[in-house]
Amino acid sequence: MDDSRGARASARASAAVVLGAALLLAGCSSGGGDDHGDPGGPITQQPKAADPFWVDPDGTAARRLAAYEKAGKKTEAARIRKIAEQPAGEWIGPENPEQEARGFTEAAEKSDRTALLVLYDIPHRDCGQYSQGGAADGNAYRAWIDAVARGIEDRSAIVILEPDAVLHLVDGCTPDRFHEERYDLLKGAVTRLKSLRNTKVYLDAGNAGWGHPDQIFQPLKQAGIDQADGFSVNVSNFYSTQDSIAYGKQLSAKVGGKHFVIDTSRNGNGPYTQGDPAQRWCNPPGRALGEPPTTKTADPLVDAYLWIKRPGESDGTCKGGPKAGQWWASYALALAENSK
Repeated sequence: MDDSRGARASARASAAVVLGAALLLAGCSSGGGDDHGDPGGPITQQPKAADPFWVDPDGTAARRLAAYEKAGKKTEAARIRKIAEQPAGEWIGPENPEQEARGFTEAAEKSDRTALLVLYDIPHRDCGQYSQGGAADGNAYRAWIDAVARGIEDRSAIVILEPDAVLHLVDGCTPDRFHEERYDLLKGAVTRLKSLRNTKVYLDAGNAGWGHPDQIFQPLKQAGIDQADGFSVNVSNFYSTQDSIAYGKQLSAKVGGKHFVIDTSRNGNGPYTQGDPAQRWCNPPGRALGEPPTTKTADPLVDAYLWIKRPGESDGTCKGGPKAGQWWASYALALAENSK
């Protein structure tokens, strides 16, 4: 079963977050302008009406773009620009959650945009696979969530809450003895984050290829979907937008008509269909960037297409890739080259 396990990009070190935010606040970026379009210019924000999410002008892809341009590698630069110019999820790390959440949301606010944050620190994360780890215990996780919330405050943010956490309760990956605590932690996280004035929360709900919505809608209710703004699908996976919409609409009908968002970061060519089915999600070859992030979607239940997984960052040490979350230049270039 292709279940999108592991494969989560880790956030950059908090020092880099603070530095990037400081540069933005000092006026060293394009601010809130919509001057996007110069193929050789600096990274700016996308037009807000269709894409209100913050583009990090100092992200990994932007730095790689600058290096290619400095080296005169025009072909590589043009490809990586396709990634660098789009907003992507900021995965909050375990060490300095308040500092990171504040840095990202302050920088986004300075540009009159919304920060896209991904929270991925649930205890017993990823069932011991490539992205194993997470908070040491329930109390540590609650403290981490509280720190993230203090960092966000009243600034505008969309939060993708715990990729795979509910899915792994359903598919047997997470041992039964951890289930009750995980439901409690997720529900508590939704409650804490929704106490913030301008934060929207989407609880992760798997993808179109793992199983059927009948298997996950009750667990989503136990995890607090009723209090959340909706759910996310296809995080770090490759299922087509069409299939993801179909899956999301089926699930929405079972959870009170909740809206959802779709990760389109790498689904331009759909899922990989060769090799070991259990490993098809991990750094599959021949994939492409999907639809750019936007709130102008094909269905009223779909709040946004988002790049939740950061394109160009590895899914894990499979198929020649580096550790999960590390930049993989050849894979990034291929994603961009294969996209329309």
